[in-house]
Amino acid sequence: MTGRTWVRLDNASNIFLAARTDADPKVFRLSAETDHEVDPELLQLALDETYEQYPLYHAVLRRGVFWYYLQDSDLRSRITGEELHTCAPIYRADRRNLLFRVTHHLRRINLEVFHALSDGTGALWFLSDLVTAYHRLRYPEDQPPQAGKARPGCPGGADATTVDREPVGSDPARELTGDSFAEYFRRDAAPAALTVVDAGQSTVAGSPPPDAGRGSLHGATASAPAPQPGRGGQRQPRVYHVRGTRTPDHRTRAVELTLPVQDVLALARAQGVSLTMYLTALFFDSIHRSSAGMGRHRTMAASVPVNLRQFFPSTSARNFFATVRVEHTYGRGADGVGEIARSLEAQFRPKATPEALEAKLRRFIRFERTPVLRVLPRPLKDVALGLVNRVNNRSLTVAISNMGRVSLPEPAETHVSRMFLHVSAARPQFCVVSHAGLLTVSFSSPYTETGHIREFARALSGHGVDVGVAAVRVTEAELAEVEHAEAAP
Repeated sequence: MTGRTWVRLDNASNIFLAARTDADPKVFRLSAETDHEVDPELLQLALDETYEQYPLYHAVLRRGVFWYYLQDSDLRSRITGEELHTCAPIYRADRRNLLFRVTHHLRRINLEVFHALSDGTGALWFLSDLVTAYHRLRYPEDQPPQAGKARPGCPGGADATTVDREPVGSDPARELTGDSFAEYFRRDAAPAALTVVDAGQSTVAGSPPPDAGRGSLHGATASAPAPQPGRGGQRQPRVYHVRGTRTPDHRTRAVELTLPVQDVLALARAQGVSLTMYLTALFFDSIHRSSAGMGRHRTMAASVPVNLRQFFPSTSARNFFATVRVEHTYGRGADGVGEIARSLEAQFRPKATPEALEAKLRRFIRFERTPVLRVLPRPLKDVALGLVNRVNNRSLTVAISNMGRVSLPEPAETHVSRMFLHVSAARPQFCVVSHAGLLTVSFSSPYTETGHIREFARALSGHGVDVGVAAVRVTEAELAEVEHAEAAP
């Protein structure tokens, strides 16, 4: 390690390592769709430029006796065509490799990241810089007047805007060493200044605290060591779990919906709730309609990540999020989408305050730093954290993530239409991104069935929303169709 910078993983990253499986390798993909077919040579030049600005993305993952750590490397990143399925594994314990990849396919530029390296916000910063650098090379005549670069920042939800940042070369987000969890929530850390970062929010009536849904993309247990008791100290009811036929080679089933963002926002506003809670309620309803009966377990629960940067100022691109759990039990009152959404909103708001999040995270870090756990060898820590994750999974039906409204610096803003977010998934999940007036809702699942997605699209179409659908082929029969089409003259 001589001459190399190294840093221990934060608490969230350790759980991603312990929880990864063949079906869910804890990889997520952010994509930007341009108005032309991507030029690989220019994209490589843009990647070289962006890569130099992000020492964090130079890191490789190493294993010690008691912990994992990130270590600086001299490896270089090379772009490739899209040769693997979406969210294919990145980290291999027997290889010394970078923890991200950049690919391209037709008009899309894809960034895939192992979640132990960075969260959704940090990855969005990298992709924004990459896409902007690419379009500066592609359209040199479209250069705007020299100005400070803008970064997609703290705000989330479809009403979010961007946040200005420091000029290149002075941005702590690119550093390898920053751990905001330790800075704010360790026992010896001073109490945080509990203020919401002014990010130019444009909120809707009844919206939750900003940035609900951005941060963790897998619903990992990054905010508590185990599920919390239900209301009144009672044990939480057992939740409904979606079952299905697993994809043959563990690849993620991904289905993309494209919608006019204003039309969907109007539906949320009509119910007096945020876009995130409205879509979560619609997801519950879609699963309920497609399940052909939920059996004895009538409760659905969702994990909603919250970007902590909006409450606890940080420019770290490493993981810095917490999760909030919301639920609905069918048959105990009104079960319409609007009623469910308002109930979820009422649960989410008090749990997503800075005070509640700080208290929860301090408890979790105290648990993580107990003397017994600290002296456990790393393999035993993996077992313990894996058990925590499995207990957490039993308390969830689905996970969601809303990256919010993304604005890119020019000339990228003009030439990028849709943006997408995919995740590998241990359970059905959807991810939301808004750009250029278009909302993309990407469903991912370890199962081949798509009945709940069909119900989701039908419900929106029934409200007059124009829905575009695209699906990734995953079954043997679907893949055979692709091979046959490619072989045809």
